[in-house]
Amino acid sequence: ISLIKNIRLYLFDMDGTLYLGNRLYDFTIELLSEIKRTGGKYLFMTNNSSKSVADYIKKLHNLGIESTREDFITSSQATAYYLHKHHEGQSLYGCGTESLKEELRMEGFTVTTDLDKVECIVMGFDTELNFKKLHDVSFMLCTRQLPYIATNPDYVCPTEFGSVPDCGSVCIGIKNATGREPVVIGKPSPLMPQLAMDRWGYTKEETAVVGDRIY
Repeated sequence: ISLIKNIRLYLFDMDGTLYLGNRLYDFTIELLSEIKRTGGKYLFMTNNSSKSVADYIKKLHNLGIESTREDFITSSQATAYYLHKHHEGQSLYGCGTESLKEELRMEGFTVTTDLDKVECIVMGFDTELNFKKLHDVSFMLCTRQLPYIATNPDYVCPTEFGSVPDCGSVCIGIKNATGREPVVIGKPSPLMPQLAMDRWGYTKEETAVVGDRIY
């Protein structure tokens, strides 16, 4: 209890933690309201790179939770932060949704499907995945020593009926085909919590990460 009393910043996973699919958990609204009432702050922190922040704002609104862009820490944002530090100015191949590609473009990156111009590969949770993307990524990784970044390591994404393969599972398939493993950005990497603490000025002793899978 004493540890909880010291927490001022709560970083909530969303999928499987505050809601499941389109079903909001019964406790969510009361929990978020109580954190605000007692002077705390919460952010929504997700490894799911298939949706943009704008998509999440709309989804939460439909579930009865109002939010702004500043309320989110996503693996897409953390990936962009990493790319700015290590691969600034490089042209990217995005094996991800159009929402992920648009997030990267908004961060100033060029996203291309011209394989000759690709300088870095970004793998995300791709709900629009097709075999051509898998072929393109495998071809580039087998024939060139390109930087290879994954937004998150999750093997599965929870749904109302169970789970579907997530970014980590696709990366295992790519490793089996090419022998290459990506630099992984999302949880449990500390980069996302560090971004949140730095941005809002909280210490690790004041911060709690709340999720649905202990690994």
